Amino acid sequence: MTIDRSLQQNTTEIESKIAIEETFQWTKQWYPVAVVEYLDPSQPNSMQLLGKDIVLWRDNTGKWNCFEDFCPHRLVPLSEGRVESDGTLLCAYHAWRFNSEGECVSIPQSKDKETEAKNCANSRSCAKVYPTQVRHGLLWVWPESGSAALVESRLRKPRVVPELEVPNERVHKSFWGFRDLPYGWDYFMENVSDPAHVPVSHHGIMGSRYKDAKYYDMLRERQLSTQEGFSFQITPTSDEIETAVHDFQPPCHMRICSVDKKGCKFILALYAVPTRPGWCRHIGTQVFVKNEKGESPKGLGFFALPMPIWLGHILSSVFLHQDAVFLHYQEKFIASHSQDKWLDKVYTPNPQDKMVVTFRQWLKKRAGGGVPWASECNPNLPPIEYDKRKLFDVWSTHTQNCIICQNAVRNINRATKLSFAVSIVCLFLAVFLDARHVALKAASQQIDTSIFALAPSTGFWLALGGAISGATIGYLLGKLSRLFYIYEFNHSHND
Repeated sequence: MTIDRSLQQNTTEIESKIAIEETFQWTKQWYPVAVVEYLDPSQPNSMQLLGKDIVLWRDNTGKWNCFEDFCPHRLVPLSEGRVESDGTLLCAYHAWRFNSEGECVSIPQSKDKETEAKNCANSRSCAKVYPTQVRHGLLWVWPESGSAALVESRLRKPRVVPELEVPNERVHKSFWGFRDLPYGWDYFMENVSDPAHVPVSHHGIMGSRYKDAKYYDMLRERQLSTQEGFSFQITPTSDEIETAVHDFQPPCHMRICSVDKKGCKFILALYAVPTRPGWCRHIGTQVFVKNEKGESPKGLGFFALPMPIWLGHILSSVFLHQDAVFLHYQEKFIASHSQDKWLDKVYTPNPQDKMVVTFRQWLKKRAGGGVPWASECNPNLPPIEYDKRKLFDVWSTHTQNCIICQNAVRNINRATKLSFAVSIVCLFLAVFLDARHVALKAASQQIDTSIFALAPSTGFWLALGGAISGATIGYLLGKLSRLFYIYEFNHSHND
C-alpha cells in the first residue's frame, strides 16, 4: 500500500512537471488570419490576432505582409494608410513609408537627405513585422516578431489539410468561407467538438431534431497531447457512414473526416482564430475525396452544390447564425460564474460530451487555461448583446472584409436600380400605348362601347407585363442584397 501510494505520488509529480514544461505556447504557432482571394490587394487590411492589432498588405512583388497596426512615429494605425505604386506601405498621417521588411524608407519632413537617411536607419523608425506565408489560399501569420521568431516559424508547419498538399484529381476543395463571430475561440472549438448538437441546432440542414438526436458513443482515437491535441471517433449513426473522426489540432484547427461505405472521404476543415476577447474569426471549407470508382461523397447539406462564392458566403449565415445566439449567451453566462470550475457549472452525463470535456481539460491543464491576450488588449469580455439583430450582423463581420462579396452586392444593387428603372419605363410605355390605342380608334370614328373593343392593345399588355416583371425582380434583388447586411434567425420559426 505504501509503495503504491509512493508510486502514485511520484507519478503525479512527474505529470505536474511535464504539464509545466509542455505548456502550450500560443504565440509560437501559425494562424490562418484571412483568405487571400478575399482581401483587397490595393489597400491595407486590418484585423486582430490574440488581441494584437495587425495590418495585412501586399507589396509590388505580390508578397503579403503583416505588420503591427501602428506607425512607429506617432502610433496611428497603418491600416488607415495606403499601398503605394512602388510597393511600400504609406502612413497617411505624415507620409512615412515602409518596405516589406518593416524598414522606414521615407520621412518627407526631414531637413535633408542625409538627415532622412540617418533617421530611417534608426531601428526605432521600423514597423514591427510578423512572419507570413500563404498555403492553400490562406494567409498565415506567426504572432511573434524579430529574428528569433523568423527562425522558429520556419521550424513549425501550419495546420493544413494533408489531402491538399499534393495535387490529386480525386481531391476537390470547395470555396473558403469566413466570418467574425461574436463569441470566443474556445466556445467555437467546444461547439465543433460536439456533433450531438448538429441535427438539433441545424435542423433542416443537417438532419432532424426529432429523428436524428440519437445516442452514440465517442471513442478516443488519439491520446491527449499538448502540441498535437486529440481526436475521437464517433460511433456512426447513419447506415451510409463507415467511420467519422473529430480531430482537434491546436491552436486553431478542427478536422472532421468521415468515410462512407463506398470509400468516399469527406473532410470539413474548420479553423478558429482568437482575434480579441469575446470574438473569433472562423475560416472553413469542404474537401471531397472520390473513391477509386470516381464516386464523390456527400457534402454539408446544400453547401455541397456548385454555386458562386458570394452566394455561398451569404448562405453560410443560415448555418452560422443557428449557433450564434447560443454560444454568445453561453460564454457570457459562464464568465459571470468564473469562480466555479467548468465541470461544476455544466452537467454532462452522456458520452456525446466526451470530446467537449477533453477539450476543456486540454485548455486548463496544457494551455494555461485560456488565450493569453496581448498586454495592450483589454482581457475582459465585451458586455452581453441583447439586440439580436447585432448578433446577426453580416456586413461588419464579413462583407466589409470580403472583396468578392463587396463586388457582388455592388452589382446586385445596380441590377436592382436597373430593374426598377425598367419597370417605370415599361409602365409609362403601357400608359402611352393604351392612350394611343384609344386615340387612334377615336380618330377613325370606330369607337365601340363593347367590352372587347375597349380592351387595351397587345402592346399595352406586354409593356404592363414588363413593368410587373421589372418590379418583381427589383424587389427580389433587394431582398437578396439585404442578406449581405443582416440575416436574422429564430429557432422557434424553423419547422
